[in-house]
Amino acid sequence: MASRFQEASLVTSPSYPNAVVWSSENLIAVAAGHLVIILNPALPGGPRGLISIPNAEPYQIGLVRSQDNTKCVSLSEDVFADLLIGGLLPSSVKRERHPCARSLSWSDIGMSPNHGCLLAVCTAEGRVKLYRPPYSDFCAEWIEIVDITDLLYENLSSMNFGESNNPSTSLSKDQVEQHDHEEDERISTLKACKRRRTRGDKIKMHEKSDTDQASCSKQDSRTVQNVLEIEAYEQPSNAKYCHYLPKGPKKFSQEINPETYVAREALLSSLSVAWSSLLRFSSEGSSCENMLRFSLLAIGSKSGSVSIWKVHAPECYHIERGTVTPNVELTAIIQAHSSWVSTMSWGIFGCDSSNPQVVLATGSCDGSVNIWMSNKEDLQKSAEVYKSSFFLLKQVVTVNLVPVSTLSFVVNKHSNTMHLAIGKGSGSLEVWKSDISTRKFEQVASANAHDQVVTGLAWSYDGRCLYSCSQDNYVRNWILSENTISEVPIPANTTGLSSTTDLPDDFLSCLGVALSPGNLAVALVRSFNAELLNPMYQARSQKAAVEFIWNGAQQSGESEDSSETITEAILGFSKNELAYWEFNLLWSLKEFKDLNKPLVLWDMIAAMLAFKQSMPEFVELVITKWLSVSYLGFHADIPMEDLVPKIYKSFSDVPSRLLHILNVISRRVMLSDLKTEEINRKLQGQRTNSEEEIDLWLKLLEGSERELRERLVGLSFSAYLTAESSLGTGSTSTGNWRPAGLSQLQQWVEIDHNIVHSQLETLSAEVKSSLTRSTSSSETALEEEKCPYCEAPVYFHSPEEAFCESPHQNKKNSKDRERRDQGHKLERCCVSMQVCPPAPLWFCKCCNRLTSELAPETLFALPSFPNDLKSLPETAPSKPFCLFCGILLQRKQPEFLLSASPV
Repeated sequence: MASRFQEASLVTSPSYPNAVVWSSENLIAVAAGHLVIILNPALPGGPRGLISIPNAEPYQIGLVRSQDNTKCVSLSEDVFADLLIGGLLPSSVKRERHPCARSLSWSDIGMSPNHGCLLAVCTAEGRVKLYRPPYSDFCAEWIEIVDITDLLYENLSSMNFGESNNPSTSLSKDQVEQHDHEEDERISTLKACKRRRTRGDKIKMHEKSDTDQASCSKQDSRTVQNVLEIEAYEQPSNAKYCHYLPKGPKKFSQEINPETYVAREALLSSLSVAWSSLLRFSSEGSSCENMLRFSLLAIGSKSGSVSIWKVHAPECYHIERGTVTPNVELTAIIQAHSSWVSTMSWGIFGCDSSNPQVVLATGSCDGSVNIWMSNKEDLQKSAEVYKSSFFLLKQVVTVNLVPVSTLSFVVNKHSNTMHLAIGKGSGSLEVWKSDISTRKFEQVASANAHDQVVTGLAWSYDGRCLYSCSQDNYVRNWILSENTISEVPIPANTTGLSSTTDLPDDFLSCLGVALSPGNLAVALVRSFNAELLNPMYQARSQKAAVEFIWNGAQQSGESEDSSETITEAILGFSKNELAYWEFNLLWSLKEFKDLNKPLVLWDMIAAMLAFKQSMPEFVELVITKWLSVSYLGFHADIPMEDLVPKIYKSFSDVPSRLLHILNVISRRVMLSDLKTEEINRKLQGQRTNSEEEIDLWLKLLEGSERELRERLVGLSFSAYLTAESSLGTGSTSTGNWRPAGLSQLQQWVEIDHNIVHSQLETLSAEVKSSLTRSTSSSETALEEEKCPYCEAPVYFHSPEEAFCESPHQNKKNSKDRERRDQGHKLERCCVSMQVCPPAPLWFCKCCNRLTSELAPETLFALPSFPNDLKSLPETAPSKPFCLFCGILLQRKQPEFLLSASPV
């Protein structure tokens, strides 16, 4: 087994498979009993988020006629003879369970109000809820925003659960009135007998024999229990979402048979959840602001049906308003299987980022696995329930005696194929493959992977490598080559990182496996064997643990020419292991060129930092090869001091994403010995260190950030001029980006006019002329800034920071006057260059810059510096990404609160 490089202990233990999931913003969620624990893999022993699974009351879905045909009862009544009819006993027994998390799934990045991820939680009681991170500075409990099961109950109730209103399933009006009258009489008898019984010795009971008294007492006791439980049964589970429940009388007015009750409850009893990626559909004749953006949430139930929910992404993102509830629509309900839907997995493919094709794989306890494909036209509109927008593409596994426990579905965009891994309760493993163009599935491999149920599957490296784990506590790694699958050992060597805590190795089972966004790290959740732990210290606080192992040295494929560059083994690493590390690091860097993939480089940065401590020459080798291939187009085997001038001249010709990756590597790897504030000071000209290597990377970083800033200034000027010209034609658009700080941007161009692109000087002059013609605009745009603390004037000298002209600066002694007191030090927004207001701001965890405005989305998709900025299409609305690093911006929080670490 591979050596873990870090771990995190858990105070509760998982109870179901697939207990760990890794989000695209680099957070890990673990379904550990009655808690869902959210942690940051960069700080596994640090702050955490929590979700407490609450008790849930059953829904009002009807009354079942008891055997004596005298009254209708709910399943909360203790009538064992009646529970044996129609399969009611399991429905009653399951309500005695303790709250427990059963299934988890992260949404794609961009679904929460701050552009993060939402977490869908399915409990053992069958409830599904959506959660978001808290915005309070002193809260670790995640916030519930939508109860999906309440919405499902509301939809099913409005259509009578899809049943026909025939006389056999419902009561007539006269029967309902008679039933209500009988219940009123029984309740009156109950109250009278209860009063007689509670008075005891004080009041004699006249004209009643001992037998009658005993009979009345027995009947009253049973009736009292029924009434109290029925009253509790009718209370909504959460007052916050009680408006979702249909309002009506407290008494049940519908009688159903046991089979109907079980069928209705199965529809509301969820077992598994799965989020799709964020989908983008272009409307007819629309521009970027009318793009439909939503994710699909699939919920599998005990009835074998799968409900598909469309959850719309926020129209704009912010860090303060966290009470916004997402728009959730029920798109379709498909009858996927005849038994429990135990696991699901999504696949997305398409020729471009808009109008993709959606595929859903579902597995059931009856052993079958089905593949469903969406109709793209139906997904763009709200379809009626039961008019499904999905059709059955292929039943890859028919019904059999072996239940399906887990699925993993991946689409390889390079080979245009889909890979499906199926884990079963017997411990066996199947791999199916399909060509996207032909859509024909074929089984390519099968193996008896484990001795017990398979509890987790995870593809890595575009479907070339597969991890499987089982309840037998084994984790195995498989390589898929053409139509064969073979097991390969997990390398035992780590890259130098040691465990942060000393956990025991007395594990009992492994209940989940997950891959990091860069595929270089693997997370495993394991339960401890309590009988082997110290009962005084370990067994009380350590129920389970999340282990992290490296995936960089896996045999994920041919390493191209890596074996030629690695000539010898270093520090216990064999030549082949280093070659695979080089190939996988370069593969991960290449994958991040895809603009649809969030820039989360934590695993890559952590691995490079670990290698840098012991093998700095290996890190330089990998980065040099990446720079030469990405910036020059070919592998140039030349020293770094000769490569830097060539790269510096090519900045205008490379995509913005490459510049962002270079900035992150420069700050977090090559300049990791310097603090972020020190790097920022050196970039502003305050350099005191004369080390050649540091100056080399500082020059690269300075040139890359300047190129990005010039692109932003050019887009700002172009967007303003386009908006001004559209005012005269009347064809204004309300969904485009509106630049701020035009006055500051012009001053920056005037200061650096000798080195900026010539286009910027021309556009700056046009903007200045346009502002001068508009008197109202010139008064607002060209007005000098003032200090938010003392109202003193603030003049523009630097795009990074500012000092106000404090009126108290001259009230110093003569010695202090020699150094000019510059008043309040103020931060400037890195996008608009305006002075930041004293309010919650967006914060970058890589460069530690603050911003009040957001850069346009077009900036991050630029393939190079535009030859004609005016010819660019309308600039799209903003997303909270750092202008210089390209990572997700966050709210700056104290260290004792959980936050994601993209780097």
